[in-house]
Amino acid sequence: MTDSMDVLEIQSLVGGRWTGAPTAVRENPAVPGQRVSLSADLDAATVERALDAAHAAARDWGRTPAPARGRILERAAALLDDRADEAARDITREEGKTLAEARGEVARAADILRFYGSEGWRLGGTTYPSAAGTDLVYSRREPLGAVAVITPWNFPIAIPAWKSAPALVSGNAVVLKPAQIAPAGAWHLARVLQEAGLPDGVFTLLTGSGARIGAQLVASPRIDAVTFTGSVGVGAGIYTAAAPRRIRVQLELGGKNAVVVCDDADAAVAARIVAAGGFGLTGQACTATSRVICLPGVKDAFLDALREEAAAYRPGDGLTDGVRMGPVVSGAQLATDLGYVDKALAEGARTVVGGADPDGLLFGPTVLTGVRPADTVAQEEVFGPVVAVLDATNLDQAIDLVNDSRFGLTAGVVTNDLDTVHRFSSEVRAGVIKVNRPTSGVELNVPFGGVGDSSTNTYREQGQTAVDFFTWTKSVYQASAPGSVS
Repeated sequence: MTDSMDVLEIQSLVGGRWTGAPTAVRENPAVPGQRVSLSADLDAATVERALDAAHAAARDWGRTPAPARGRILERAAALLDDRADEAARDITREEGKTLAEARGEVARAADILRFYGSEGWRLGGTTYPSAAGTDLVYSRREPLGAVAVITPWNFPIAIPAWKSAPALVSGNAVVLKPAQIAPAGAWHLARVLQEAGLPDGVFTLLTGSGARIGAQLVASPRIDAVTFTGSVGVGAGIYTAAAPRRIRVQLELGGKNAVVVCDDADAAVAARIVAAGGFGLTGQACTATSRVICLPGVKDAFLDALREEAAAYRPGDGLTDGVRMGPVVSGAQLATDLGYVDKALAEGARTVVGGADPDGLLFGPTVLTGVRPADTVAQEEVFGPVVAVLDATNLDQAIDLVNDSRFGLTAGVVTNDLDTVHRFSSEVRAGVIKVNRPTSGVELNVPFGGVGDSSTNTYREQGQTAVDFFTWTKSVYQASAPGSVS
């Protein structure tokens, strides 16, 4: 098939200038053969030049008053609002999610810019009482310098925004490296930030090989912190590589998120919650529902209802009206999804829904039952629309099964019993608890992160706490007069 729509030509932003010949081809995962974008694949010398520019820009940007930094983010939010339809369409064609999902993501990115723009008026330190009585003792928040932001393909504008915005308002220069297969969202973000008035070098966009450029960023002495969202293996490599320089590293990694469906739950409601979390976004989210733990009194009715819900998520081109689930992002991801399903069946699971041969990269919702806690599909992240159903005899066993994972990002419970809610929220080992809500989807003003292999579990993302990672604290003791000693 030949191209039938415009092809984006995406350059990198280095020192305030767009650079790099767009040569790397990305095709629409829903329309085989249709080219969507061409992006620059930067060489090491250009990356070094970008690092020089970011390092040089960080000092003056850090001296800019925080409210002035925030106003630029607010202007960028307005610009993104103006081109929201264009950005959403580009994201759908490049990443594959539905147009409704892409529009929601673009709106989320604009809201993030607005939120952290307003935080420019709140940034500051704390005053403390002094035992000396006459001294003024206070703390200041200082920016780190230049920070590397390395982001995945599944939220190509929202994750770059929620990492970059708090870094920028805190006074840091940002060097953003988006996923090579989906750079359009980051490109749109870079454009609005530049047009809003960010000084040259304060925001850098680097496109190209993630392994090569990412390693160069982590090793550079001009990078003062790294924030990364992606796979556990890559995150562990970043953490190890950065350790000798003792710079800050923030990792948000995988999830094996579970929903417990209690006997008192409405089966139809529970099925809608699980389907939204497991099949929305094609299951390609670290917060997606990938395990369901059913109590015996509700299981049969729940599986019947989930089968009906799954039928409404028939995959297709995300630009087509009525499509609720887009394609898998790539052939490699499709092979991963199919491999996990085959492995589950070999280990004794049964298919309730799905499991059919895919049409190109269109892979439908899959529900597996008869899954045991130690089975591969119950322990490893699939990152696709595959839900494994496990059995529990009571709430105690269900909570134990939720916690039987090396991950700990999100977990949910469907129940009408308040005591169950309190027990679940207290005893489950996860950074985000959802009650009668899908495991996917979080509020931008609320701290986000996990435990175990889901996160470094140090500094949280999003909300006011996000600026903690991007600032360090300086304590100041100010005597009332020169020469006074206490």
